[in-house]
Amino acid sequence: MAGRSTRRTRSGSLSLIALAALAVGVLTGCSTASGDPSIAVPTFPAADPSRPAPGAAPIKIALPDDCARLMSVEQAGALFGQPLGAVNVKTVRGVPEPAVKRTERVACTYRATGQGDTGPVLYQLNIGRYSDAAAASAQWRSNTNAERSGAMSSKDLTVAGAPAVFVEQADESTLAVSYGVDTLTFVLPKAAPGQNRSAAETLPDLAQRVIPALAPTQPPGSRPAAPAAPPAQPSATPAAAEGRP
Repeated sequence: MAGRSTRRTRSGSLSLIALAALAVGVLTGCSTASGDPSIAVPTFPAADPSRPAPGAAPIKIALPDDCARLMSVEQAGALFGQPLGAVNVKTVRGVPEPAVKRTERVACTYRATGQGDTGPVLYQLNIGRYSDAAAASAQWRSNTNAERSGAMSSKDLTVAGAPAVFVEQADESTLAVSYGVDTLTFVLPKAAPGQNRSAAETLPDLAQRVIPALAPTQPPGSRPAAPAAPPAQPSATPAAAEGRP
């Protein structure tokens, strides 16, 4: 009897050790999760968005009331390596600013938590809509000049065919884009979880995913032309492939 009791005790101890090891493995895997940048970047619609397909609801010409229409929490979670259901987004609508011809403003905050506003921020997006593209561009220049002041570094870029400025600060990186009648400012905290790329790679990638969803909500005639697809590269001849002249 004593021998049987001893065997059961050892078996139970081994089971507990195995479960503990499994738990450590799961936690370790979660802590090293990284995003998946291979998710396909959306393209601009080929047809005029103001003429929806038969049976489709017309697109509202206004900034979205829900930031998830621009990027879903599932996609944000995948890009930042978060478990399914562990990301939320908060949408805040701002007020017009007639002095600079701003008609609308929307702020989006994506967090790595499904429990309110207490988790770490993945990224923030602020969108301003203006009465015309000239007003949007003027405000974008004013904002980017202010962002450059005191920055660690800054760089001019082109994103989705639109002018942009990338700025690095000590605690965060910012990408400001002027697109048609809108200005978009993406903010990436240095401490954002799940990053496996540099901010200089992550922020333009986010912009290229959001802008195609935002563009159809702009008034007809104000949308910039969709960026042309890169030309196809000719296939190498056998000689070229082998490195022969």
